[in-house]
Amino acid sequence: MEQQASAAIDFDKAGGVVPAVAVDFNSGRLLMMAYMNREAFEETVATGRACYYSRSRGRLWRKGEESGNFQLVREIRLDCDNDTVLLAVEQQGDGAACHEGYESCFFRRLEDGEWQVADQRKVDPAKYGPGYGHHKTPGAS
Repeated sequence: MEQQASAAIDFDKAGGVVPAVAVDFNSGRLLMMAYMNREAFEETVATGRACYYSRSRGRLWRKGEESGNFQLVREIRLDCDNDTVLLAVEQQGDGAACHEGYESCFFRRLEDGEWQVADQRKVDPAKYGPGYGHHKTPGAS
C-alpha cells in the first residue's frame, strides 16, 4: 500500500525529496518542516512514526531516534501539486519537535526588525548529549 501511495508523490521535481510539514494533530500548530524521500515516506506509512530524510546527513532520520521525541502519525495529506506532504502528528517524549528544545521549530517571531524568542523552551537539548541534533560532537570535524 505504501508503494502505491508514494507513486502519487512527485519526488523527481526537487531531486528525490519533497517538503514534509508536521503539524500537531490536536491543535493544528505548525511544528516543523523537513524533507522526505520515497524511502522515508514509505517507512512513515508502514510504521506510523515520522521518518524524514536528512539532507545534511545524507540518510534517513527517524524522528526521535536520539531524543525519544518521536512523532506518531495520525493523518497524512498531499498537496494539489503532489510535491508536499503534510503530517498531522502527536508529538511524544518531552513534547519538543525542535532540536533546540521547543515545541515548534518556529519559536522566533520578527518584532521591530529583530528576531525574538516567542515560546518557552520545553527541554534543554543538552540533556541528549553533545552530538544531538544539528550540532557536531565537540572535537569532531
